[in-house]
Amino acid sequence: MNKYEEAKQKLRGSICPVITPFKEDGSIDEETFKSLVNWQIESGSHGISVTGTSGEPSSLTIEERKRVMDLAKETIDGRVFFAPGTGSTNHDETMELTKYAEEIGVDAAMVIVPYYNKPNQEALFQHFKTVADSVDIPIIIYNIPGRSAVNMEVETMKRLVDACPNIIGAKESNKDFEHVNRVLLNCGRDFLLYSGIELLCYPMLAIGGAGFISATANVEPKRVAELYNAWEAGDIKKAQDLHYELMPLNDVLFKDTNPTVAKAALGMMGKITPKIRLPLGLPSEELQAEARQVMVDLNILEK
Repeated sequence: MNKYEEAKQKLRGSICPVITPFKEDGSIDEETFKSLVNWQIESGSHGISVTGTSGEPSSLTIEERKRVMDLAKETIDGRVFFAPGTGSTNHDETMELTKYAEEIGVDAAMVIVPYYNKPNQEALFQHFKTVADSVDIPIIIYNIPGRSAVNMEVETMKRLVDACPNIIGAKESNKDFEHVNRVLLNCGRDFLLYSGIELLCYPMLAIGGAGFISATANVEPKRVAELYNAWEAGDIKKAQDLHYELMPLNDVLFKDTNPTVAKAALGMMGKITPKIRLPLGLPSEELQAEARQVMVDLNILEK
């Protein structure tokens, strides 16, 4: 079994895309970040990702992204697997960050379909192939058409899997469930398919998915991880119950742009200072009150 096949066995479960906490002056709150990573691991998350959508990567400098990766790698200390986001709108930046991830010894790098640029399918193929060929670590494609305005088509993903042995999976933040079924059909049943859509975390497991990378785990890591554990243990009823229990929280966290509501929620929990860098901002007082009520209902917060 080569290292990519080994990675396919290992990189499964609930992977938390940890937010990037900031101090009031806007600088990265390193101690709080480390405490969040420790809390995730203690709560049962099977893996950690950083500087993905929930980590506000487009609001971070390249050096800040590297620093967050360093902090996460040191804090995790091999307890769970680590798959940071290394993608950007800029090809050279993506190359630099992915190579840096390899240097520090991550388990995989998650590379987003470039947002804003709107590349065609051939350009996507060339971008991802160049990045994958430049490193010798597993690559997870991050397909999020709601943010990138471009969907990586199944045929393009299959071309990449056939051309690059280190492309081992995809985070699909794609509400088209027919599409994600066809990803597994065409890319292989051993291809690691993760849900990035909260309401599809449970359904994705049913078709053979490897787990999920859910922003909700930032707020309720234990129950999100338990959903995966219940499925793996064959306790379908418990997995279904958790799916529906989490639905109100999933819904409210995405009533404004992620991670704004999650950061407000973590602030209510006393986990962070709910600071967000412009151009994003905190959600309305009304939405924050709604989020608080949902968390009270789920016993995350006291009344």
